[in-house]
Amino acid sequence: FSLIAGCSTDNKNADDITNNQEKTEQSQTNAFPITLKDDLGNEVTIEKQPEKIVSILPSATEILFALGLDNEIIGVSEHDNYPEAALEKEKIGDMDMNTEKIISLMPDVAFLAKYNYENSAEAIKQLEQLGIKVVIIDTEESFEAAYESIELIGKATGKTEEAKEIVASMKEQMEQIKEKASKVTEKKKVWVEISPQPDLYTAGQHTYIGEMLNLIGAENIAAEEGWYNVNEEEVVKLNPEVIVTTYGYYVENAVEQVLSRDGWQEVTAVK
Repeated sequence: FSLIAGCSTDNKNADDITNNQEKTEQSQTNAFPITLKDDLGNEVTIEKQPEKIVSILPSATEILFALGLDNEIIGVSEHDNYPEAALEKEKIGDMDMNTEKIISLMPDVAFLAKYNYENSAEAIKQLEQLGIKVVIIDTEESFEAAYESIELIGKATGKTEEAKEIVASMKEQMEQIKEKASKVTEKKKVWVEISPQPDLYTAGQHTYIGEMLNLIGAENIAAEEGWYNVNEEEVVKLNPEVIVTTYGYYVENAVEQVLSRDGWQEVTAVK
């Protein structure tokens, strides 16, 4: 997520803003206990504003930092690399979460993924029995789903107003991008690669990456729905004009690897 905020005030206005923020923080703190439904419809009651939080999703972690919860975040996934402060937090595993580590940290709230809910039911039950509130976040399908998740995370952490401001800012940026994209006359054929060889995975239709491509006036050559595996021969036949990789932060020389693949020399993007 790209989050932009800015303001310019004189001293009096600055004092007014500070007073308003203090009132907002007080009202949000007093909003607990709250009962909410997570992204899968599970009902969760959070008794008091969380002081210790863990997150297994990089997207949720970024939202938490954007909400100003740096001090409350005590654990993140192995893949969290943004913002830089996330690199300093305790690691609680990847999609296969480290349950023992989470228990040792004893957070008030754990933001977990749909994958965890579907594959680690016993571990989640163990966390809940220990009093750790589990909130499932699912932002994979669309920007609308992402907006809802931001507001959900804001509500769960007592940062409702801040979450609304982030969503409003993102929507404003989206409109600006749409306006620029309306001038695109020739759509580029794009292949998005979210994992390297030998298992090539891509983001197809009805994913937020697919939605990004539609937004900017590009054509996603991955025609199937969701996130799925594709063999190299199929990608070569589709002949993308642009190739985007998302794994450069953990794979060295990601671009060079794509350019040097056997049989890819005639792909327009590679040429």
